[in-house]
Amino acid sequence: MAFQCFWVWLFLLCGFWQVAFCDQDGFLSLSCGGTASFIDSSNISWVSDSTYVTTGNTTTVDYTEGSSSSHVPVRFFPDSQGRNCYRLPVKNVSSSVLIRSQFVYKNYDGLGRPPAFSVSLGTAITSTINLTTSDPWTEESVWPVDTDTLPFCLHTIPDGGIPVISSLEVRPLPQGAYKSGMGDFPNKSLRKCYRINCGYSNGSLRYPVDPYDRIWDADESFSPSRLSTGFNIQLSFNQSSIRESPPIAVLQTARVLARSDVLTYNLPLDNLGDYHIVLFFAGILPVSPSFDVIINGNLVQTNLTVKNLEAIALFFTRKGIKSLNITFKNISFYPLVNAIEVYEIVDIPLEVSSTTVSALQVIEQSTGLDLGWKDDPCSPTPWNHIGCEGSEVTSLELSDINLRSISPTFGDLLDLKTLDLHNTSLTGQIQNLISLQQLEKLNLSFNRLTSFGSDLEKLVSLQILDLQNNSLQGIVPDSLGELKDLHLLNLENNKLQGTLPQSLNRESLEVRTSGNLCLSFTMSTCNDASSNPSIETPQVTILSKKKNNGHNPRATIIGAVGGALVALLLISLSVFMFMRRKRSEVTYTERARMEMRNYNAAKVFSYKEIKAATNNFKEVIGRGSFGSVYLGKLPDGKLVAVKVRFDRTQLGADSFINEVHLLSQIRHQNLVCLEGFCHEAKQQILVYEYLPGGSLADNLYGLNSRKITLSWVRRLKIALDAAKGLDYLHNGSDPRIIHRDVKCSNILLDMEMNAKVCDFGLSKQVTQADCNSCDHCCQGHCWLS
Repeated sequence: MAFQCFWVWLFLLCGFWQVAFCDQDGFLSLSCGGTASFIDSSNISWVSDSTYVTTGNTTTVDYTEGSSSSHVPVRFFPDSQGRNCYRLPVKNVSSSVLIRSQFVYKNYDGLGRPPAFSVSLGTAITSTINLTTSDPWTEESVWPVDTDTLPFCLHTIPDGGIPVISSLEVRPLPQGAYKSGMGDFPNKSLRKCYRINCGYSNGSLRYPVDPYDRIWDADESFSPSRLSTGFNIQLSFNQSSIRESPPIAVLQTARVLARSDVLTYNLPLDNLGDYHIVLFFAGILPVSPSFDVIINGNLVQTNLTVKNLEAIALFFTRKGIKSLNITFKNISFYPLVNAIEVYEIVDIPLEVSSTTVSALQVIEQSTGLDLGWKDDPCSPTPWNHIGCEGSEVTSLELSDINLRSISPTFGDLLDLKTLDLHNTSLTGQIQNLISLQQLEKLNLSFNRLTSFGSDLEKLVSLQILDLQNNSLQGIVPDSLGELKDLHLLNLENNKLQGTLPQSLNRESLEVRTSGNLCLSFTMSTCNDASSNPSIETPQVTILSKKKNNGHNPRATIIGAVGGALVALLLISLSVFMFMRRKRSEVTYTERARMEMRNYNAAKVFSYKEIKAATNNFKEVIGRGSFGSVYLGKLPDGKLVAVKVRFDRTQLGADSFINEVHLLSQIRHQNLVCLEGFCHEAKQQILVYEYLPGGSLADNLYGLNSRKITLSWVRRLKIALDAAKGLDYLHNGSDPRIIHRDVKCSNILLDMEMNAKVCDFGLSKQVTQADCNSCDHCCQGHCWLS
């Protein structure tokens, strides 16, 4: 029994030694396509990749290496549209990691067509795999860690075939290692080209010899002069100054110059590019050799001396090279080199701003579709429906989906130059685009839009505006003519009428108007003969000459002519009165339109229209100092909030006019939009967009039986939305507007829980001079006495 306990104790002791000295903390080894976990000959634990990838099919291939053969699992991606990505956890690891992947084809599909495809890490395409030239193919990259998860993706290339992968490994590297090659910047990574264990020819070395599991390849097919393993000197070195921490076993062998003046490595490179070179030297000889280091004919280090029992490293960067020649030229004793690493420097594209990413993800959710929008929108390849310039999202094309409305979230895509939302079931007015100051092409055709809104006039960079096949009504606003860069305006097949603004009548602008009720630059074009009743020619009766019957023929003729003149006079007077009335009607109509332009409101409602929209003011949805708020529904089906004023005194009327003017000037995705108003003799009514999410107070405190649990992320988003709206009021509008009643009940939420600030009834417009002379400030707001 004691003998058995001894062996158990010895086994546990050995296990402890293995864990203590061969720690695999931070190692991740994925058997791609595999289903079972196992431990390999290097004592490395492998697991299935199924937890880290959601796409692809699996199979096995017959793989022969040396004298042994085995069945190797692989994962392939036959439906590889877009990105096929692994999500690799890199949390709580060092400042950089080594990512090693292996790709095996071996005719697993029986087609005899090895594929070619590209591979990316994060936002960077790191390499192109061509299994026609090498099967299997191994890739290694050194990646700077700045996130918890690292996407590793396979991408198809035209006529390249189906991507396939057999293994994927993550290894943490020493703290600060290889930073010299990345220039201490987060936008560089390194792709391994060579890692040579100089002077060693008996295969490759890796874990546990190298605790970071770097694979050091044998020194073969270079020059014949080397210090072989037969002369391997087991010494310890002071290598604390080398951040890369090369294994002692690698430093204990070297290639040594013995019979000539130079020792040379000729290393071909895959691509024309920038490269990082690391040279390791260790004093394994009883003398201290001195020599020069020359790279591609340029002297980079003169009179380098390697002292006995000392280890040093040199780092070099060479830009725009296709091949690499490293030469060590003798000065005294024997030049030597113990290890060489060569890496291609790969740029990491900048990530898209988090605001843009968040906005796009909200838009994706609003479509109800899985558009595959994960990771970065632009790099390594743009998302579907997305176009980019660098790290900026500059185009968005979402057609033929049931979008229904342009949500305020679109306003966060500040870099957009092209927005295509044709045939997306949009209704109502064009809105929530005011912040897209870079927009050049806007396609809203084949929808059910009824109103231009006022956002379009703010899109100062707009060049192409396509609004064909909508239900736009009324006249074309003069403000469109202020878009000086506009060269195509398509208004075909709407319900527009009237005279086009003369500001649109310029050579540089093509305006398409066919398919409307009546739309042209001159009213005479619309007034054809059928539109007005013709004026009948007066009929004059000519009597035939008869015998004298007692009447004077001359008198008869004079009477007839006089009657005709009187009739002609009456007809002329009627025509004059008719034309005057028409001019009066036109003048009145133009005046009404001018007033509407002055208010800049979407629509002027009659009280009859308001009653119909609210079903005779049936449903009250809120009350405030202004009055009651009713739920309304416009003829096009759009829901609105109808705010009916209580007080109709003269002071109230002034406040009402101020409110209309104020709200009509404001267009921002985080401010409640004024749809229109009614200002008849005894009625003062404001019509706003309806926000079904209720107020923030409703959601926080359960008012009106409504209470939704708001996550901290959602609360932060609401706070940011409200801040954007207030910032526009205080700093973006002209004149500046101070909101003096900011509270939870005045922050409303739409269906997607985007926040909008409302109720500017107590607001006051101020100039910059006013704000500079504020009596006092409270919480960053200017308050005027």
